[in-house]
Amino acid sequence: MPLLSTDVLRADVLRHLTFTLGKDTPNASRYDWRMALSYAIRDRIVAPWFASTRRTWAEDRKRVYYLSMEFLIGRILEDATVNLGLRDAAEAVMQAEGQDFRAIIEDEPDAALGNGGLGRLAACFMESMATVGCPAYGYGIRYEHGLFRQRFQGGQQVETPEDWLKQAHPWEFARPESAYTIPFKGEVITRDGREVWQPGETVIASAHDTPVVGWQGKWANTLRLWEAQPTTMFDLERFNRGDYAAAAEPEALARTLSRVLYPDDTTYQGKELRLKQEFFLTSAALQDILRRFKKAHTDLRDLPKHVAIQMNDTHPAIAGPELIRLLTDENGMGFDDALDTARACLGYTNHTLLPEALERWATFTFGTVLPRHMQIVERIDSWHRRTYNPPHYIGVVKHHEVRMGELAFVMAHKVNGVSALHSDLVKQNLFPELHRLHPGRIVNQTNGVTPRRWLKMANRPLAGLITDTIGSGWEDDLDRLKGLEAHVGDKGFREHFDAAKRANKVALAGWIKAECGVTVNPDALFDVQVKRIHEYKRQLLNILETIAHWHAIRENPTGNWVPRVKIFGGKSAPGYAVAKEIIHLINDVAATINADPVTGDLLKVVYPANYNVSMAERLIPASDLSEQISTAGKEASGTGNMKFMMNGAPTIGTLDGANVEILQEVGAENFFLFGMTTEEAMARRQDPDHSRKAIEASQPLQDVLQMIAEGLFSPGQKDRYHGLVHRVWHHDYFLVASDFDTYHAAQGRVDAAYADRDIWVKMAALNTARSGFFSSDRTIRSYMAEIWDIPSAL
Repeated sequence: MPLLSTDVLRADVLRHLTFTLGKDTPNASRYDWRMALSYAIRDRIVAPWFASTRRTWAEDRKRVYYLSMEFLIGRILEDATVNLGLRDAAEAVMQAEGQDFRAIIEDEPDAALGNGGLGRLAACFMESMATVGCPAYGYGIRYEHGLFRQRFQGGQQVETPEDWLKQAHPWEFARPESAYTIPFKGEVITRDGREVWQPGETVIASAHDTPVVGWQGKWANTLRLWEAQPTTMFDLERFNRGDYAAAAEPEALARTLSRVLYPDDTTYQGKELRLKQEFFLTSAALQDILRRFKKAHTDLRDLPKHVAIQMNDTHPAIAGPELIRLLTDENGMGFDDALDTARACLGYTNHTLLPEALERWATFTFGTVLPRHMQIVERIDSWHRRTYNPPHYIGVVKHHEVRMGELAFVMAHKVNGVSALHSDLVKQNLFPELHRLHPGRIVNQTNGVTPRRWLKMANRPLAGLITDTIGSGWEDDLDRLKGLEAHVGDKGFREHFDAAKRANKVALAGWIKAECGVTVNPDALFDVQVKRIHEYKRQLLNILETIAHWHAIRENPTGNWVPRVKIFGGKSAPGYAVAKEIIHLINDVAATINADPVTGDLLKVVYPANYNVSMAERLIPASDLSEQISTAGKEASGTGNMKFMMNGAPTIGTLDGANVEILQEVGAENFFLFGMTTEEAMARRQDPDHSRKAIEASQPLQDVLQMIAEGLFSPGQKDRYHGLVHRVWHHDYFLVASDFDTYHAAQGRVDAAYADRDIWVKMAALNTARSGFFSSDRTIRSYMAEIWDIPSAL
């Protein structure tokens, strides 16, 4: 797209400052300047957005509809300027007005509309669909607070509400005309031989659209987020009688629906709210899809020719029954035709191998909240059993539960895993009976990440070196990074590569000092594990090995140690007690180690609170080592591992998820592999004494567990971690003890490699050079060809 002069952009910023925000330059705050710049940049997105929409309509193109409970979009302003080629112009405008561009960027709230990898993947996919010209809508919920804001109090996680909508959100357009009634509860009656749902509650889903622009502004798609509004604002009669709480019940129900991402579902009320949220998102999206289809077409049996609906995990799995309900109850289609039509439209992406993460709803809860859908699910179940005659009962409805993983599988024409290993395990372990009944339905689509945000924007020093070395064009053709390999042998290139990494580390060290009060050495090895806190991701293994390393330094303080900074980041689910205990332990260990004069700068442990997309954009470019240490067979893919690799951080990891493919791409000599394979892990669990035997065979691990049990890191409460230590000794399902020694040894190999700068920088540079496969552009093109059957519009 043609470059925009700085003068023109500046004039538009000043126009918005005056006429949109009602401020003049002497009285404008940082917020005012950010909003004015955001509106000026948004103006440049609207033209390609409208053009893309018009072309899609004019050419009657098939669209993808991506349904996800999470879209972890992060800050938008800088990302938009990068994709439009306006970043330098925007910075120049702010400088001309006496404003700090970086401070302006960081003034933007980071919308917490997701929990982790699932939501960030959805955001990367939206950007890549726009980049490759795939007409698409993303559908999610406009959470008022989203995921909680994390802070630490006495080392423990405390959750407080996120408040990203406390300010105006400049990137969205309210669409009050796109509003749909969402029913809940009530009863199903038979009228004239047909089932009729009479809801007991209703809310309105009102749309807010955010344009998502691709690289160079060639195409733009829509992220449509639904806000819940009351069908009637309040009951005036009750209000006038003085029953104010009851009068406001409709408003309270609506606001609750779109208030918080993943409410605590340990109570019945929490479970009911979560199911309502999932149906709210899915029903609004499907009603919107059908409305759009019927504007240009009359035969709903042609829906699959024009519509591809992707269910991102089981949260929108109600899409199958709801689409059948809309086609039959609302549009008069026969059940069999509706079933065939829905299955031809729907695809299901599985993101987990943990059976407990595949949602299951008690039939009582499901039938109470969605009585008509309970009938349809039972009819789907009996149809599947009758049609495919499984050798034993598989069951969408089984043991008084509606199994959403099985429902999504049965109702999708394609089911995909998100890494090669994961897709194999989905076939073998997760859905083996369904795979035998439906061979060919499960396909693999290895995840990817967008290089525009995660390299071009987040790592300007490295991105600049790449362009200087191989030229431009890599941003939307990441395989071109292979061209760097020819330069890795050049000493001058390695020096520049190392200098780019060090610049990021110096910047991060300053931020850590400001945020955490810990002084770290930029020349130390920055060893980073950032992800949701969960036992299978094994932050516990990391902190146990950190204690062993600290103990070894104390035993020999004059040894030839490589200085290390261990950085953790991530949140625990509010109700996940063990994960919260691990967070507490990490912070207690950090407090002890960071105050130790013996180890000093040789080892620091840092855990900044409230890990989010913006923090990841700081940490990942500055990382030397990527911790991807999940128990083999438990991580579906990972995408953080790809971001670290792209930014020149070798991986220490297990053969799990996309680590397998990273290892294949980068080569074993540039990857620190340790731990059991999936098969070995499954076999190890068969021995009831596996953890005790592993601990007794490892003196370093015994020493670490003894230190924790004696209260070395919790002197005010010596028994604080007795439960955690007991868990490692006796209930070590995730095999922390069994993998400890090989992990400890791999960390020794890391130290040896890092001590030789020439070896290390070559490894780091080859990680970047060989990361092209992990672009989300490649992933989306594969979905388009193998699942959605959609050509590019570009």
